[in-house]
Amino acid sequence: MPQQHNSGTLCVQAGWTPKNGEPRQLPIYQTTTFKYDSSEQMARLFDLAESGYFYSRLQNPTCDAAAAKIAALEGGVAAMLTSSGQAANFMAVFNIAEAGSHIIATNGIYGGTFNLLGVTLRKMGIECTFVDPDWSDDDIRACFRPNTKLVFGETISNPGGNVCDIERWARLAHEHGVPLIIDNTFATPIHCRPFEWGADIVTHSTTKYMEGHAATIGGCIVDSGRFDWMAHADKYPGLCTPDESYHGLTYATDFGEAAYIVKATAQLMRDLGCCQSPQNAFLLNTGLESLHLRMRRHVDNAQRVAEWLEADERVAWVNYAGLPGNEYYALAQKYLPQGGCGVIALGLKGSREEAIRFIDALRFISIMTHVADAKSCILHPASHTHRQLTEEQLRAAGIAPDLIRLSVGIEDVDDILADLRQALDQVFG
Repeated sequence: MPQQHNSGTLCVQAGWTPKNGEPRQLPIYQTTTFKYDSSEQMARLFDLAESGYFYSRLQNPTCDAAAAKIAALEGGVAAMLTSSGQAANFMAVFNIAEAGSHIIATNGIYGGTFNLLGVTLRKMGIECTFVDPDWSDDDIRACFRPNTKLVFGETISNPGGNVCDIERWARLAHEHGVPLIIDNTFATPIHCRPFEWGADIVTHSTTKYMEGHAATIGGCIVDSGRFDWMAHADKYPGLCTPDESYHGLTYATDFGEAAYIVKATAQLMRDLGCCQSPQNAFLLNTGLESLHLRMRRHVDNAQRVAEWLEADERVAWVNYAGLPGNEYYALAQKYLPQGGCGVIALGLKGSREEAIRFIDALRFISIMTHVADAKSCILHPASHTHRQLTEEQLRAAGIAPDLIRLSVGIEDVDDILADLRQALDQVFG
């Protein structure tokens, strides 16, 4: 579908264009393999000399249609679905970094990603430096090394709700000849398209707003097609030198702007197998059709809730970029003029015990590890999602011990406010 269409039209129409007599709804290609009449044609598929389907671990029409829709929404040239958002971030990094590499990441990112980049990848020989976005440009420049391969950040950080200055990070990354990878899960392309601000690669946990109903786990990697790999060929031999496992083809020269996703699919997905199932891709595509409508409701509800919380004397602090007094308000007006997401970070007056009592007193706002779907949910990151981090690591990651993450759903906002009020009343009177 032409990309000049607006996001609402792309949500509904992009990705699957049926031919005469084909189903209007995206079909579920629930199959492992695909039939061909010629051994020669199958050989050409395995050599990447011809495009087509031969095994669903590598490509499947249902998955490709959902990926194409996300690529259209982001304004990218190609996309690949993965089994989870965590798999998307791992494969996005590992596609261009290997043992002996160094990467840079902002320090407020999701705890699972923080652990992936800072602990697990270190075991694979990839070192990560976490930097504070409040540092000066010169302090951040000092973190780059000759073996630095990429910079990683989140449009809106999970769980803190901080807004990334994407244009600034793109400038710093490009000064050093490396791409910027942005996890755009919370904002979604409905509210921010990082490629328009200089990012090179975007990742998503499609588990969240994109699918939207907590029914499936999945991820996606989208490439802008704009980073010139051959201009930095010494840094990216995997893309810029022959791959002997495919008879010496060179991704950057043989596949042009699609090189990054072709390599991720043909090499990493082939070997690691972190593929999304066609059933999950079908449900993802169904969720995407209403993404533009749901995001509006999430933001409208969250704005009301954030304003109410900020005015309540029992609440110590609220971090929501839609509040005019928020430190990220100016960045949100630049990158997220239609609003950010439905996730609010807050802290209550009192100790951690009061925070836990408040969460336990809620009635329909559920305690869930999940975030960013139709139902309102809540958790205490220091006790839940980030509990693997030490107190020192929590503070380094920008996670306050009293931080509560409230994911505002699409229920009636008056009911959401009533549940929050009664829970506060139980704890504080």
